[in-house]
Amino acid sequence: MKTCFVFRVIGLSHAAIQRPDYDDTPNPEFLNPSWMASIPDDQPLSEVTLPGTHNTMALYGGVYAECQTWSLASQLRAGVRYLDVRLRHLNGKLNLHHGVSYQRGHFGHVLQGVADFLWEYPSETVLMRVKEEFSETYDIYGTVVDYIHRYAHWDLLWHSRMVPTVGEARGRLIVLQDFPGPDLGMRYGSMDIADDWKVPTLLHVEDKWQSVYDHLEAAPAGNLAQIYLTYSSGAGVFAYPRCGSAHQRTAVRLPERQDGPEPAPWNHMHGLPCCSYYSNDH
Repeated sequence: MKTCFVFRVIGLSHAAIQRPDYDDTPNPEFLNPSWMASIPDDQPLSEVTLPGTHNTMALYGGVYAECQTWSLASQLRAGVRYLDVRLRHLNGKLNLHHGVSYQRGHFGHVLQGVADFLWEYPSETVLMRVKEEFSETYDIYGTVVDYIHRYAHWDLLWHSRMVPTVGEARGRLIVLQDFPGPDLGMRYGSMDIADDWKVPTLLHVEDKWQSVYDHLEAAPAGNLAQIYLTYSSGAGVFAYPRCGSAHQRTAVRLPERQDGPEPAPWNHMHGLPCCSYYSNDH
């Protein structure tokens, strides 16, 4: 099974921080773009821990909207393999949004960035949740397909609801489809998802982290044919996204090396851990 962690927190004003459990600086401390190369081809992808980011493209908009400081290229090169992409459907376009906040780009920029990365690093795979946000047309399928043809290519996608092996996934974009329409890949709702994002105040962070821990612990003993997605992010009126992430406890680490054992607790957890303000020690 697979788990995805998501962390998120924002203060009103602050100096950038780079530490082992939290990083809101513009650039990762380490890069490891091909860390999946050493994983056996026959290993089910559901048995690999793939780090992810929550609201991957939310770099703008102030304290309630910003969830990341690394660009898409930096996230991928640092080792992130799950992306959470939100799109506003307006006048035939798919603009990047987090709620009301426009994120200064469109879906084509994400597709082109992922395609370029996988061309350069064919040992890797990228999973991408695609969700409509702030438009509610419930009719983005055709436009998504058009963007795929324009900015990537159809054969880049994994065209199955089944969880692939690592070998089958190499060089592929796996769409986790969170909108109506014919299958483009896997369905987002097919995963076992923990997303307790409501954290009213910093006094509730401990409860949030207990739910994250419980889901991560459940993943290795669960259905091996299912992906586990764990969002560690949380926010509320008195707990901005950056605040929550800065108070997180280390639970997952981005791979720092291509050789040697994975640092604990990666060696006994599976899934997609998703975070805001990742660090290379997550």
